[in-house]
Amino acid sequence: MTIANLSEELRECEFGDARLTKRVQKIADAMSRKPNTTIPAAMVPRAEYEACYRFFDNEKVTPAKILQPHIEATYQRIQQVEYALIAQDTTELDLTRPKQQVEGAGPMDCESRRGAFYHPQVAFNASGVSLGIVGQQSWTREAISKASKVDKDNKRKRLPIEEKESYRWIVGLRAVQAAAQACPETTCVCIGDSEADIFELFVAHADCQTPNLQLLVRAGQNRNTTEGQDWLDLVRSKPKIGEQTVSIRARTAKVGIGKSARSKSRDARTAELEIRKATIQVCRPVRALSHLPATISVNVVLCEEVNPPEGEDAIRWLLVTTLPIDTDEDVQRVIEFYCIRWQIEVFFKTLKSGCRIEYRRFEAIDRVLNCVALLSVVAWRLMYMCHLGRECPDIDCEVIFEPSEWKSVYAILGKEIPTEGCPNLNDVIRAIARLGGFIDRPRNDPGTQTLWIGLQRAYDLSNAWETFEKKKKKF
Repeated sequence: MTIANLSEELRECEFGDARLTKRVQKIADAMSRKPNTTIPAAMVPRAEYEACYRFFDNEKVTPAKILQPHIEATYQRIQQVEYALIAQDTTELDLTRPKQQVEGAGPMDCESRRGAFYHPQVAFNASGVSLGIVGQQSWTREAISKASKVDKDNKRKRLPIEEKESYRWIVGLRAVQAAAQACPETTCVCIGDSEADIFELFVAHADCQTPNLQLLVRAGQNRNTTEGQDWLDLVRSKPKIGEQTVSIRARTAKVGIGKSARSKSRDARTAELEIRKATIQVCRPVRALSHLPATISVNVVLCEEVNPPEGEDAIRWLLVTTLPIDTDEDVQRVIEFYCIRWQIEVFFKTLKSGCRIEYRRFEAIDRVLNCVALLSVVAWRLMYMCHLGRECPDIDCEVIFEPSEWKSVYAILGKEIPTEGCPNLNDVIRAIARLGGFIDRPRNDPGTQTLWIGLQRAYDLSNAWETFEKKKKKF
């Protein structure tokens, strides 16, 4: 299967109506060509974009039905790699409107901001190439609680995990488990940031009994161990097994002065990290329900900056995993795998800035979430194209692009069009990204932003190329 167009990716959609399957293919192709534009701009004539709006409003259409064939295709891509790193995370979909609010949208961090939350599980290979989506959840909040912080904490401690928003991490783990069961020859690693540091998640993984399913999360809180120490102090007491130098990017706090280390401003620097490891028994938290096991065994890798500059917080990653850490290579693999988690942030940026999901004008939340599912596949395709050019630079560009698409771009940029065959994929992707503002330098690679902007221009040029090619005798 190629990804020349998304109609191939979604041709097995089952809505109980063959007309809807044809419609989703048309919409996917149109929106993948112009992800940054409005639906009326991407789909002409008027009958087409009106049909698009009716599709998203159809009661037979759901996010699960839109994504199912893409998930099956993702399994096929996962089967071709040794490790599938499946990151899950949550992003806000801010749908606040100045006049008419989206029907069904709930409060975000306050009553005046309305929207929904989106939590996908996105698969990558060990090089960071996006393989696709294996699951997703979305939800809205009913109301913002006005109770005191103490009352909120007490209520949260009493609630079972199934009634909390954090249950999404366990649901996400089950989606990764389904991928692991469908791809038994691939090790599937479920990766989460510090929000995923939930004792119930560790228990859920232990209960899965799926040999090729592994877990990797960043610690986000203090936890007791059977040795009577906090797990951070315990691993700090272990001998150093290595050092690593990392480049730290500068960061500016978005609002005021952040309280947490991740929300504070910082200057760019080179950090020297010491690496330690340990296998520990984590104790069940006091607030946890008694039916949970008293302890869970996990492997821990600590990467910590020992001499941070004055006034700067030390860089610290406490990585909790079920992956082996027996050798130095195993430990390095754990660190490298967690670095891939950042790619889901790129996915969110592509979905929100590239596909502009928050700016789509729908009147009801169900229509928004149907569109989110479809545009998630579009966002995946953009990332896939971007990384495929780097990982497989020498394959023919016509694996993805039609002749009119790359030829028109070459003509506009003044590049020589080969008399036989076609250019390689990397050259064409870099050329298209140049139309989006990419500065083509030997050690530079285009990102998704320059690619999605360039693609819109490329497809317009392609349409013009084909139109004048057909009618050149008349001119």
